[in-house]
Amino acid sequence: MPVADILFSPIEYLKGVGPQRSEMLQKELGIFTFNDLLNHFPFRHIDRTKVNSISQLNFDTDYFQFAGTIISFKIIGEKKAKRLVAQVKDKTGTLELVWFQGLTWIQKMLQLNENYLVYGKVSFFQSHPQIVHPEIEVLTKELMEGKNFLEPIYPTTEKLKSRALGGRQIGKLTQQLFKLLDEKKIFENIPVSILSDLNLISRYNAFLQIHFPENKVQYEAAVKRLKFEELFLSQLRVQLLKSERHHFSKGVVFAKVGDLFNSFYKNQLPFTLTDAQKRVVKELRLDTATGTQMNRLLQGDVGSGKTIVALLAMLIAADNGYQSCLMAPTEVLAQQHFHNISKLLKGMNVPIAILTGSTKTAARKTIIEELKNRVLNILIGTHAVIEKEVQFAKFGLAIVDEQHKFGVAQRAKLWEKSNPLPHVLVMTATPIPRTLAMTAYGELDYSVIDELPPGRQLITTVHRLETLRPKVMHFLKSEIEKGRQVYIVFPLIEESSKLDYENLMRGFENIKAWFPEPNYWISMVHGQQKPIQKQTNMDRFIKGETQIMVSTTVIEVGVDVPNASVMIIESAEKFGLSQLHQLRGRVGRGSEQSYCILLTGTQISTDAKERMKIMTSTNDGFLIAEKDLEIRGPGDIGGTRQSGILNFKLANIVEDKALLDLAKDFAFKIAENDPELITEENLLLKQFLQKQGKTEWSKIS
Repeated sequence: MPVADILFSPIEYLKGVGPQRSEMLQKELGIFTFNDLLNHFPFRHIDRTKVNSISQLNFDTDYFQFAGTIISFKIIGEKKAKRLVAQVKDKTGTLELVWFQGLTWIQKMLQLNENYLVYGKVSFFQSHPQIVHPEIEVLTKELMEGKNFLEPIYPTTEKLKSRALGGRQIGKLTQQLFKLLDEKKIFENIPVSILSDLNLISRYNAFLQIHFPENKVQYEAAVKRLKFEELFLSQLRVQLLKSERHHFSKGVVFAKVGDLFNSFYKNQLPFTLTDAQKRVVKELRLDTATGTQMNRLLQGDVGSGKTIVALLAMLIAADNGYQSCLMAPTEVLAQQHFHNISKLLKGMNVPIAILTGSTKTAARKTIIEELKNRVLNILIGTHAVIEKEVQFAKFGLAIVDEQHKFGVAQRAKLWEKSNPLPHVLVMTATPIPRTLAMTAYGELDYSVIDELPPGRQLITTVHRLETLRPKVMHFLKSEIEKGRQVYIVFPLIEESSKLDYENLMRGFENIKAWFPEPNYWISMVHGQQKPIQKQTNMDRFIKGETQIMVSTTVIEVGVDVPNASVMIIESAEKFGLSQLHQLRGRVGRGSEQSYCILLTGTQISTDAKERMKIMTSTNDGFLIAEKDLEIRGPGDIGGTRQSGILNFKLANIVEDKALLDLAKDFAFKIAENDPELITEENLLLKQFLQKQGKTEWSKIS
C-alpha cells in the first residue's frame, strides 16, 4: 500500500476495532476510515497536571478534577429515579458522585477506601455540589507520572459508551492510529512559503498536537494550523472555480441595449430606480457583454426591487434575440412574478408565459412549441421548467429566485439546456452577511441592493406575550375596520406533518372564535392543500375577499398584498431571525403604516429573548443577518449548509475572520498566478486536492 493511502484504510482494520465496532463507529459518528478518525477531534482535554482540593469548589466551578478516597456508595431510588450515589473524601471535604446509567457495572468497579482520580462537570442539587457521570479511575503512581498530562476526551454517543467506546476509549484508538503514522503518511498540503510566512507548524505535528498536546501552547498552534488549512482549502477551491469560469466559460454576447430596454426604461418604468438598482443593472450589463458567462449572486432585502432589475436584464437579452427563464421555488411566487412582470410589460411586444406543475396539458404543449419556435421571449415557472421536454430555441439568461431553496443539481438542469451556457443570475431576499456570502458563494460575482425604494414606511415591530392576546386581537379588529388585511402565521414545529396540521387547525378555530363569519372572512393556506385549493384561497385574500390569511410559512416568500398591514407571528420564539425577517417583509408594501407582532409564550429561552430584541430594534435585514450569524454560527444560515463549504470542523468564519481574510488573500494569489497548480511549490497542494475527490461546493454553473 502506498504510504499516503494508509489514511483511506477502512476503520475496521485498526487494531482494537474489528467488524462490530467498525459498524457502530460508522453509524454513530460517521467514522469509516483512518482519516475520519484522525479528523475526529477531541472536544476537551483533561489537564492531569492540575489536581484540585474539594474545598476549592464554588458556584462558578465548571469542570473539576480532584483525587480522593471513596468512603461509601449505594444504589437508591426506584424506576426512573434509581441512581448510584458515592461519597468521595479528600483532606479538605467530601463530594457526591452520581450515576443514572450503567449502575450495576459501575457498582462492581468501585472499591471502598480506594483512591481515585475524578473528573467531571460540577452541578448543584439543593445547593450541594455533585458530579454526575464523572470520569473516574484508580489513582496510581504511573497515572500521575505519565508523559501525557493533557488527556483527550472525544465526542461519542450513549450507544457507543454502552459498547465500551466512550470518549477515553476513542482516545486509545487514536493513540493506536498514531503508531502507524509519521510525516510521510500525513503529507503536507500547504506551500512552504505560506507555512513560513504565517509561522504555521507542519501538518503531521498539527494533528499530533491537537489530539495529544504536550502543552497549551502546542495545542493552540495545532488548532491555528488546522483552522487555516480548512479556510485556505475552501477559499482556494472557490478561487480556482472562479478563475476557470473567467478563463474558459464562454458565454453568449449581449452586444447592445436596444429598443425594448430603452422603451421600457423611458415609458413603462413605474418609479425611478434607486442608486443601488442602477449600479446592479450596470454590473449585469457589463457581465453579459464580455463573451464570458455571467455567474452573479444578487442579494437584496425584502422589497428592495430585485424583480425590476431581473426584468431589465431579460429585456437586454430580448434586445439581442435571446430567451430568458425565471425559476421560482413555489407556484405562489412564480404566479406573483408572472402577474407583476406581465403588468409591467403591458402594451409591449414581449411574449411571456408561465409554466408550473398545475399548467394544463394543452397549455403546456403550446408553451413548449412557442419556446422551440422563438415565439416566447420570457418563461417564468417552478421546477416544471427544468423538465427534459422544455427546450429553448436561443437560451441566453437563466434567473433563479430564492436560489437556496433549490438543490445544486436542480439549478444545473436549467442552464444545461443551452450550449454555450446561458448567463446566470441567482437572487435571494435572505440577507447574507458579506463574510458568509464571500465564503459560501465566493466563486460568484456578487451584487447587493442595499437600499429600499423611496416612500417605504418602516414596519413597527413589537413583542407581545400570550397573556396579551385579547389586546392583540382587538388591535387586529381596529385595522380591519380601517379596510386593512392581516396575516396570522403558525410555525411548522413538529416532526409529524399530522401534528403540524392539528396545531394549525386548532389555531384556525381560535381565530374564527375571535373573528366570526359573516362579519369577517378568513383564508387558510398550508402545505397539505392541493395546489388549486391553495391558489384559490390565496387569490381570495389578494383580491380582498377575505380580511385574514391564516397560514404556515408557505407565505414566507411571494405574496405581495399592498393592503395587508399586520403580520402576526404565532409562537415567534420557534422561528429563526432570518425567517422572522422574511415573514415581516410580507407587510409594509403599501403606503400605510404596517405592523409586525411577535407573539410568544411567557417562558422563552435567552436566545429567543435576544431574537425578539433584535427584531423589535431594527428593520435592516443585513444587520439582522449579521446578528443571526453571531447567534447561530455559519452552519445553517440562508440554506448554505447544502453547499458543503461551511461544514468546518474547527474554523468559524465569525470568530476566525482574521484567519479567513489571510486564507482568502493567499488563495487569490495562487489562483491568479498558478491556476493549474503546476509550479513545484504547488504540486503537493494539487495532489492533495485531487486525492480529496470531487466535492459538492455551492457551485452554481
